[in-house]
Amino acid sequence: MQTVRTPAVAGLFYPANAGELHAQVRQFLNQVEPSTEPPPKAIIAPHAGYIYSGPIAASAYARLRAIRDVITRVVLLGPSHRVGFRGIAVSGMAAFSTPLGRIPVDQEAVEQVRQLPEVGFLEQAHAQEHSLEVHLPFLQEVLGEFKLVPLVVGDARPAEVGTVLEALWGGPETLIVISSDLSHYHDYQTARGLDSATSQAIEALRYEDIGYDQACGRNPVNGLLWVARRKGLHGETIDLRNSGDTAGSRDQVVGYGAYVFH
Repeated sequence: MQTVRTPAVAGLFYPANAGELHAQVRQFLNQVEPSTEPPPKAIIAPHAGYIYSGPIAASAYARLRAIRDVITRVVLLGPSHRVGFRGIAVSGMAAFSTPLGRIPVDQEAVEQVRQLPEVGFLEQAHAQEHSLEVHLPFLQEVLGEFKLVPLVVGDARPAEVGTVLEALWGGPETLIVISSDLSHYHDYQTARGLDSATSQAIEALRYEDIGYDQACGRNPVNGLLWVARRKGLHGETIDLRNSGDTAGSRDQVVGYGAYVFH
């Protein structure tokens, strides 16, 4: 019986070779200007191929370097691209692997949230899903030893996702990571306008204003905003670009934003 979730998009979204992957992620991180802001409790970062969204994701992950040895658990939520289902899917795997090594799953946390009515095991939701996987090499580069709580979000309301996040919120040792891109397949200027409005909604914690057209990870994003509003967190946009800025045509672009919450 398989106990390790193996990479589905290594060699497609990011290098399959460990040395190349390490060098690419390091390059992205080293291009980010140092920040004097306090480290975040939660981040939102994109999940496209690294040539497209890697620099934007790095803007969020670079903020974690100061708390490398503080964070021992990462709660990672992303949308389901391949499997339709109601609720939130946990994995029964003992570890998730990337070319950079294995990350142990926090089995106690999985068992804890599995008791909630909206959460259940659905391995097929995890098997080919890239929205969680592409974040793992960044986490492996910026953090020390940590355990992972991987959650793929299907059709779920903000309060349902938020309830799961509250159960796993923890203290300074726990980081919340939300995986989402922004608008898809508009021309460059249209996308800039749409993504700017979405960023304003994220900063204002207005989950009511964010639909699927604004963010493919709308459900996990809105769950975080629901909790952030309840806990009095402040959201900040630290990077906002699209594929026309990084590695693609400007005729049809995908938007990417990096956000931190304190």
